[in-house]
Amino acid sequence: MGDLDGAIRLRSEEIEALTLSPFAQRSADAVRGRDEAPCPIRTAYQRDRDRIIHCKAFRRLKHKTQVFISPEGDHYRTRLTHTLEVAQIARTIARGLRLNEDLTEAVALGHDLGHTPFGHAGEASLDEVVKKCGVAAGFHHNLQSVRVVDELEGEGGLNLTTAVREGIKYHSPGYEQPATAEGRVVRLADRIAYINHDIDDSLRAGILRLAELPPECLDVLGAAHRRRIDTMVRDVISASGGRAEVAMSGDVGNATEKLHDFLFERVYDIESPAKREERKARRLLEELFRFYLDNPGEVPGAPPLEGERPGPALLQAIVDYVAGMTDRFAIAQYQRHFIPAPWSVDDPGGVAGEAGFGARAAKE
Repeated sequence: MGDLDGAIRLRSEEIEALTLSPFAQRSADAVRGRDEAPCPIRTAYQRDRDRIIHCKAFRRLKHKTQVFISPEGDHYRTRLTHTLEVAQIARTIARGLRLNEDLTEAVALGHDLGHTPFGHAGEASLDEVVKKCGVAAGFHHNLQSVRVVDELEGEGGLNLTTAVREGIKYHSPGYEQPATAEGRVVRLADRIAYINHDIDDSLRAGILRLAELPPECLDVLGAAHRRRIDTMVRDVISASGGRAEVAMSGDVGNATEKLHDFLFERVYDIESPAKREERKARRLLEELFRFYLDNPGEVPGAPPLEGERPGPALLQAIVDYVAGMTDRFAIAQYQRHFIPAPWSVDDPGGVAGEAGFGARAAKE
């Protein structure tokens, strides 16, 4: 078989051994939950990246909200374009620090696979309704992302490496830092990406004007979108070179934090013009969730309701179903279950219209 006997992968692993930083993860050392034969061409982390890209949850990200719910315009970020920007920024930093780019990219591409429809409004709604059902831990999209790759995708999960799974799990603030430098790069790249693209989208939408951005932040980071990202990325590489820690320097880190706080006050706040549809989105998901509690037969693969209270297996099935929806699929399901369909003699009860929604739903 020539180079397909494993020589291609081995050469890649040899290059990693010779060129990567002492703080980088080597593909040859990667560990999976279940043993499997190595690919003759791709390293373990390249294989993980490919499995994520080819899974259904990744494709659904293109129809999930980032910040703006159903914006009128083709250039606003979605959850998918956010993910791609995180991956680009993370790979640039990883290359500058001589870390494992393939591991970094795999974590970045998988970090939001478990995110709900309607962005963080959807996550907050699902968290609240799950807690009301007695699940004290609530809902967190990073943990759901791990569940997606461990159980919901493929046949019994994607069997990703421990380093990729761990990087996905701990990418969110409020959790411990990832154990690998590559995971810490993604966590910081996620922040760099959303701060800058949310400013860009807010300027496009007229929610913000450039003159309203904190001038002390722009003095440090730059006024232009590309300049701010360049400053942050360069600073991370400069401040983290030769160290196990991945971080920004004091001045750039402080300016970035101020920009983050500014966005919470002016854009992410529930009362801002950008978020006026959030209440509708939150109510939609809550009502869908409660409908499925009463009608478990509408949830693919869900166990039936036993007794008066739903069991853990049914609750989990509903969470998986609702969290996996795209914005438009959630809206279609809401219309199907709560909005009266047109009635006619030839179509009593709007059966044809409801069947149409069901057919589209099945395709999702």
